[in-house]
Amino acid sequence: MDSSEHRIYSISFASVYPHYVTKAERKGRTKLEVDEIIRWLTGYSQTQFETLLKNETDFRTFFAEAPKMNPARLQITGIICGVRVEEIKEPIMREIRYLDKLIDELAKGKPMEKILRSA
Repeated sequence: MDSSEHRIYSISFASVYPHYVTKAERKGRTKLEVDEIIRWLTGYSQTQFETLLKNETDFRTFFAEAPKMNPARLQITGIICGVRVEEIKEPIMREIRYLDKLIDELAKGKPMEKILRSA
């Protein structure tokens, strides 16, 4: 793991979460949709998720302790930050980029059924 990955992992999820919400809201989407995506991906309940935000849980812990990472996340493909998501080797970084990709899809107006890989 390089030093930039280490820095990302130690950042609190709560410090980045508002940026996900802002990105979605700028495109007419909602905080509720962002939360739904995060719960779908990780298996956290809304209460668990809000507690993690309040506790300023770091990215590594956020993903490592997720109750049940959704197996359908493996269907997420494409490029995020110049890298193919499906080719990222480091597991936590791949999970972070899956979430980034889902938020991008939301901001681009994709229907929730498609974002959540249920259609």
